[in-house]
Parts: sequence; structure tokens; C-alpha cells
Amino acid sequence: MSKANSREEDPYSHERYAGFPDGFFDRSDSSVDDNFYAQPRMVTHIDDRAVRAVGDLYSELNIGGRVLDLMSSWVSHFVDVPEDLVVLGMNSEELARNLQASSWCQHDLNLNHRLPFEDDSFDAVVCCVSIDYLVRPLEVFAEVHRVIRRGGVFVNSFSNRCFPTKAIHGWSQTDDEGHVSIVAEYYRRTGPWADLDAQLRTPLHGAGDPLYAVWGSAV
Repeated sequence: MSKANSREEDPYSHERYAGFPDGFFDRSDSSVDDNFYAQPRMVTHIDDRAVRAVGDLYSELNIGGRVLDLMSSWVSHFVDVPEDLVVLGMNSEELARNLQASSWCQHDLNLNHRLPFEDDSFDAVVCCVSIDYLVRPLEVFAEVHRVIRRGGVFVNSFSNRCFPTKAIHGWSQTDDEGHVSIVAEYYRRTGPWADLDAQLRTPLHGAGDPLYAVWGSAV
């Protein structure tokens, strides 16, 4: 199926969520996220080794051109900064301080999953340590597929750390291996995506934060 034809389907069908247990996408704190993220946090949420692993993966995958950093903040972790990096996230002060960004957009994907960009407008999309907070991830993945160009890679990286009250229950109640399976399932139920891969990008028995990544290319 071509990418253009896939857009004719309804990407928001409730059938896409069949099989996920009741309450999987609920959170302990279901209040509006604006309040939680109102105070800027100028910190990295993973340690330095995991940060380097993110940047190294982006370079290994040759991510460049026009890139969207989804659910971003004040730093995007690129070693090789893309020519045009658009960062989208919750806190305007954090986004404005992102020195790697060409432009930024404040947007709450849990309130409105629709990405404010035209079809086929990005060469790649990345999302770092944020996938666990999405309450309607399949809609967001469908939107990423809409805005990414054919062949463009969509990378999700994550660790074992999070804001527990804002992470979905399905994530909080699952181990690292389960997290990889959850994200891979998001790809399988949307897209279509090709060349799916999942890796632990930090040493298996090393100290510090683990860094996992799942990615695929838009078809």
C-alpha cells in the first residue's frame, strides 16, 4: 500500500486499540498537563552516557534535513545538528532555550493529537524519553506518518525513568522489555512502517541509565 493510499483510511478507529487492557492508557494524575509542565525544568532526564547514546544513534541513522523533535524541551541531544530542527513540546521557555532548534512550537499532544504541520514536511521525526506519557499514542503515530516523508525514519528512545504520575499505567506496570514491546506495537498498528528495529543502546550490565530505542521508516 502506498503512503498516499494509507492516508485514506481512518487512522483514529477505536479498533486500533483492541487488545490493550482497560485502563492501560490511564494515568494516576489525569489533570491537564499544562499545570504539571508549567514550571520549566532545565535538566536532562537521563544520565550523560544515555544522552550520548541518543546522539550517537541519531548520527548512525544519518538523521538530517528537516527534522521534528517531538515532545521536546531545552535540549535535543544531536551530535550532528540537522539543517532545520523543529522542536515541539509543552513548555515555551524550555523550547525557546533549545540552541539546536531552528524553530519551536508549544503543543499538548494529549489534548490535541493533530500535528500542526503539512503532509510530507519532515525528513525524520524523533521522540526522546517521552513516549510513555502519550494517552492516545496510535493517533500521534498516525500523525507522524502523515507529516514524515516516504523513507523518513521515526525514532523513539526511552529509559527506565519517568514522571510516574504522568506515565500511562501500562508503562508503569511493565518492565524494560515490555516497554520495547509496547512501542513496537504502536508502529505495527500504524504507518505502515518498514525496517523496524529495537535495540538497547547502552551496555547491558553497565551502571547508569539504560537507553532503549525503537525505530522504523515511513512507507
